[in-house]
Amino acid sequence: MRSFRTSAVLSCLALALGVAACGGDDEAGGGSAGGGGEPAEELEGTLAGAGSSAQAAAMEAWIVGFQDQNPGVTISYDPVGSGGGREQFEAGGTDFGGSDAALEEEELAGTRERCGEVIQLPAYVSPIAVAYNLPGVENLQLNGETVAGIFNQDITNWNDPAIAETNPDAQLPDLAITPVNRSDESGTTENFVEYLSVVAPEIWDYEVTGDWPVPGGEAGDGTSGVVDAIEAGEGAIGYSDASQVGDLGVANVQVGEEFVGPTPEAAAEILGTSERDDTGGEFSFVYDLERDTTESGTYPITLVSYQLACTQYDDPQKAELVKAFFTYAISPEGQEAAAENAGSAPITDEFRELITPAVEAIGGAG
Repeated sequence: MRSFRTSAVLSCLALALGVAACGGDDEAGGGSAGGGGEPAEELEGTLAGAGSSAQAAAMEAWIVGFQDQNPGVTISYDPVGSGGGREQFEAGGTDFGGSDAALEEEELAGTRERCGEVIQLPAYVSPIAVAYNLPGVENLQLNGETVAGIFNQDITNWNDPAIAETNPDAQLPDLAITPVNRSDESGTTENFVEYLSVVAPEIWDYEVTGDWPVPGGEAGDGTSGVVDAIEAGEGAIGYSDASQVGDLGVANVQVGEEFVGPTPEAAAEILGTSERDDTGGEFSFVYDLERDTTESGTYPITLVSYQLACTQYDDPQKAELVKAFFTYAISPEGQEAAAENAGSAPITDEFRELITPAVEAIGGAG
């Protein structure tokens, strides 16, 4: 595991219609957890986390900001991927986890055996970009069926009529398409294929999981591996957290009668029409996203990444540190740091108030 200590600031997160600016007074951001106030007491110790590589930049900024305010604390986070993060957290190998997909029923049962009720907090919301390497082609527009056809390897050339139909002014080359997917189990994959299964069910009839279902193509390990593979090959196309695609082209996807790009603001809009799934328990804030929305200005390929914690830790010191760290992550200051470093969208003050009781429930075994 690596401990993040670079200087960074990071993103605000949106879980409501529109995007609210980070700021304002909030008690959840005060005290030793950060948020602008002086530490109420000196914290010391170590924490280890693992999971989502998509939220690595946000986690880096949270760790830097928290450690700056609490120099006696050292936090490490291994961006091993969502599947690995859930597995390590369930097994007790880490103190907290990060996952781009909610815990499955079996994972919930195993985690409850470890640590009582499970806390799942959506502290990072970001669009998943359909990124491509096609010099000379900007503002690529794709509908859901075409995206599904490309990644199902039914559409194999960039001058295919299906692509040309939504890009009448583009000079599409006679060039083979190289689809790039994640090689590891990934919450980003699960979110992406869920979108495909909803908007193009006749084309994409695979089970929705974090494992890529289509053989062939090219695969990359983690978010960085996918981005590197796209950058390395002209004609390549893949999916990645939008904050990490760099200078690659990103497609606008069709929503209703318009094409929408992967901005934090557009990603935040989908959450306003989505409902909470509370089957995970009182402290589980999981949302069923409306992937087939037709609302103007909404980007449907959106990733909601969850922070995982326990309500009962065997070590009271670990509980205190996790509680303080999560309090900082959802605070206005923590969310602003994430927005700067990772380009995510902000949680509103109302949403912060909603999830704060879950953070406050973090404690030692009684």
